[in-house]
Amino acid sequence: MALSGMRGLSVFISDIRNCQNKEQERLRVDKELGKVRTRFKNEKGLAPYEKKKYVWKMLYIYMLGYDVDFGHMEAVSLISAPKYPEKQVGYIVTSCLLNENHDFLRLAINTVRNDIIGRNETFQCLALTLVGNIGGREFAESLAPDVQKILISSSCRPLVRKKAALCLLRLFRKNPDVVNVDGWSDRMAQLLDERDLGVLTSSMSLFVSLVSNNYDAYWSCLPKCVKTLERLARNQDIPQEYTYYGIPSPWLQVKTMRALQYFPVIEDPSSRRSLFEVLQRILMGTDVVKNVNKNNASHAVLFEALSLVMHLDAEKEMMSQCVALLGKFIAVREPNIRYLGLENMSRMLMVTDVQDIIKRHQAQIITSLKDPDISIRRRALDLLYGMCDVSNAKDIVEELLQYLSTAEFVIREELSLKAAILAEKFAPDLSWYVDVILQLIDKAGDFVSDDIWFRVVQFVTNNEDLQPYAAVKVKEYLDKPAIHETMVKVGAYILGEYSHLLASRPGFSPREIFNLIHEKLPTVSISTIPILLSSYAKILMHTQPPDPELQNQIWMIFRKYESCIDVEIQQRAVEYFELSKKGAALMDILAEMPKFTERQSALIKKAEDTESDTAEQSAIKMRTQQQASNALVVTDQPPVAGTVPVSQLGLVKIPSTSNTDRPGDQELTHTNGVLTIVDPQPLDSSADLLGDLLGPLAIEGPPDNGSTSEHKMMSPHEGIPSEDALAIATVGEQPNSVQPIGNIAERFSILCLKDSGVLYEDPYIQIGIKAEWRAHQGRLLLYMGNKNTAPLVSVQALTLSPSHLKIERSLVPDTIPPRAQVQCPLEIINLRPSRDVAVLDFSYKFSSHVVNVRLRLPAVLNKFLQPISLNGEEFFLQWRSLSGPPLKLQEVVRGVKPMQLNDMANIFNSFNVMVLPGLDPNPNNLVASTTFYSETTRAMLALVRIETDPADRTQLRMTVASGDPALTFELKEFIKEQLISIPSIPRAPEPTPTQPPQVDLSDPGALLAGLM
Repeated sequence: MALSGMRGLSVFISDIRNCQNKEQERLRVDKELGKVRTRFKNEKGLAPYEKKKYVWKMLYIYMLGYDVDFGHMEAVSLISAPKYPEKQVGYIVTSCLLNENHDFLRLAINTVRNDIIGRNETFQCLALTLVGNIGGREFAESLAPDVQKILISSSCRPLVRKKAALCLLRLFRKNPDVVNVDGWSDRMAQLLDERDLGVLTSSMSLFVSLVSNNYDAYWSCLPKCVKTLERLARNQDIPQEYTYYGIPSPWLQVKTMRALQYFPVIEDPSSRRSLFEVLQRILMGTDVVKNVNKNNASHAVLFEALSLVMHLDAEKEMMSQCVALLGKFIAVREPNIRYLGLENMSRMLMVTDVQDIIKRHQAQIITSLKDPDISIRRRALDLLYGMCDVSNAKDIVEELLQYLSTAEFVIREELSLKAAILAEKFAPDLSWYVDVILQLIDKAGDFVSDDIWFRVVQFVTNNEDLQPYAAVKVKEYLDKPAIHETMVKVGAYILGEYSHLLASRPGFSPREIFNLIHEKLPTVSISTIPILLSSYAKILMHTQPPDPELQNQIWMIFRKYESCIDVEIQQRAVEYFELSKKGAALMDILAEMPKFTERQSALIKKAEDTESDTAEQSAIKMRTQQQASNALVVTDQPPVAGTVPVSQLGLVKIPSTSNTDRPGDQELTHTNGVLTIVDPQPLDSSADLLGDLLGPLAIEGPPDNGSTSEHKMMSPHEGIPSEDALAIATVGEQPNSVQPIGNIAERFSILCLKDSGVLYEDPYIQIGIKAEWRAHQGRLLLYMGNKNTAPLVSVQALTLSPSHLKIERSLVPDTIPPRAQVQCPLEIINLRPSRDVAVLDFSYKFSSHVVNVRLRLPAVLNKFLQPISLNGEEFFLQWRSLSGPPLKLQEVVRGVKPMQLNDMANIFNSFNVMVLPGLDPNPNNLVASTTFYSETTRAMLALVRIETDPADRTQLRMTVASGDPALTFELKEFIKEQLISIPSIPRAPEPTPTQPPQVDLSDPGALLAGLM
């Protein structure tokens, strides 16, 4: 942009560049915006030069990332200026500041049309560029015929025509009816004969969009595309400016090959032969070089050519050549090339003839499974899964099992599922299949779904020859000192049913089997106890002649559980106790389980359903899930009878359980919760300075892409995908035989305000925290100290992170030695505003005690707030600029603990929201400000106003404003939670508002017992 003669603009840009920090820049921008707003509002007769200068400033401020919500009319009005400098500014700024649905654009349609049909080529290019960037349906209906005339005109220069092609592409995407299919087939063929590569490239972009919508009308264009590829491949008549690192117009080559893939398989021998010659030239001429830019261009052409080869169902010789080329790529050092090679090999697997050729690269693919880049490991896993068959299943599954021990938690579930499916589909014998599944459960029990162990039990039940072998194998695993609960389920079921087949072997007597299973009882959850009770009943049935001592021992267990609060356990205990008194009749009642009905494996069906989804459908599904809001609105209403009250909730993925001892016969259940949104009534308040600025405000729900959402009652499962087994579960104290020392919720509340302290403690372990927070990043150090003279074993710490936090952590050792302490650093990045909390799923074993707790981590909203001091002018300037929902929300809060205004100010300061005394003219009110940091918003100013009623301190009216709708809503709800939950939250000492405390993490320290 030309700045000559615009001294004011040059000075403003210089001031911005000289700012020492973000706050200085923001204040300078706010000052300039106020000045521009005043000039636009008060001076009606602005000269075009002055208006141009201020509009340039608006654009520069917008490019810095600030919201510019005024001056749009002035920018649009410059489009109709007669001179180029003002018209250029109008077009550029309008294209950047407005979108296709903006009302002001309608005012400019006629001016834009006049420029398009005019004779001034410069004005034509400006107008076409504007429409190509922000044109909507109204532009399409009004301007499409004129744009089409320019595109097919022989009198217009190529510069204008190529802009017209891209402009028509935009209008076609907004309204496909603007292009008449019947009339455009011949015209499109003429455009593809164009010699100018600029016009041809733009026309090819338009052609790709047209054939993706309807290819039948454009068969006459197909030979033109082949000729274009031949011209490019042979480098015939290609100007130097369209050659990129020796490659003739790689973008045009990619577009042309993509257009050909929308047609069915080409049957014409001449076109097919010419096309394969071009593809052969591309395959032979592509190699990896040192120049990254050339690699990117040549590989873009190559991989599009590979897609076209697969689409055309080429001969096996060419397919083999493609696989050999990809085999070179997966062996190079550059990770991006390896990734693309693996991904395209996976796509090649759709062509069954090349599966044997891909197997030759199995060793290199397995090597990629150990690559430092997790995305490459995922692609290698997908490829191994796809290329597996009977001949190589054993090797691949063994590699997957070996990799399972070191794989990250994010990939273990997928890895376990695929290993289980391959073992079932391609097992050389069933005993090997049993071995694989038991190894899976042993190495990654937390990531083995119920469907996997259900399936192995079905195989064992249906195959009599397999039953003794399975009983021996599960006993070997149950003999280990520490095993996963899923292994207990499998072992108890199989030994209860089939251990009597091996009664003559040492270690398989009924008493020994009972003792082996019964020692696991104190360590299992409620969902496993019914399976153990069934096993006891089976053991009692198979004990012939009866063993009175064993019988009395089992009867005592049944009597113990006759009064259990769980209905399933209670019923089984009562019924098994009564049945066991029937003597020989028990043999008929508790006979062996009948064979399962042969049916398709649930695992294979799940895999087939996944594979049938296209990549596009998967991407759409993922985007939909990401856009769903996770915010939970908790009211102070009493819970409905029979439901679980929602309080301090986190969205946690929990494996569902089923209380059946016959796997696969019952559906999984979810934990229920009640979510309610209540619209409070406004307080009666006399008009005041701040109230006049607010005007009428609605109380808004969580924003979605900047728009407000309607309030509605939500059912317990609404928005929760059952196939992902998501449940809303309380976190904190869990039912364990080992009781924690101190209140977990109080410890968490203290750490929300402090940066060091004890998160959890019980007789065996203490978990302390030290944290440091800077802007949108944080470093949280967990200290796990063993308080005893014996080691803690089977230690696991899994971080369950909400979608708004990116958490990276190091692995926790499996064993913590006596009187030792280990550290687990967590690197946290805040992506956007949210009140959801991360959860640490922590478990360990000490002697016979197995402890599992879910602990909320204090990476909460206020950790990403920094207090900021504003004077009256700065505060009111920002307050006025944020007008109405969703940027400014107001709510009446009831049930607040009565307190003096000074106490409330101390509370705000404690979570980094600085109270600004003296700004509100009403002495019963207070205003505050803070800066929120996240990766998406960076530094975002937020303002708060609290209006109290001296006659009733239990209610107040709160107004929160910021430049981000999500931040406004989340901060409002966060403050409300703090004010309502004050009685149960012990507050930490007040930090200094202007200088948040910093923590030195270089000193790990000893156990944190003295930090409380």
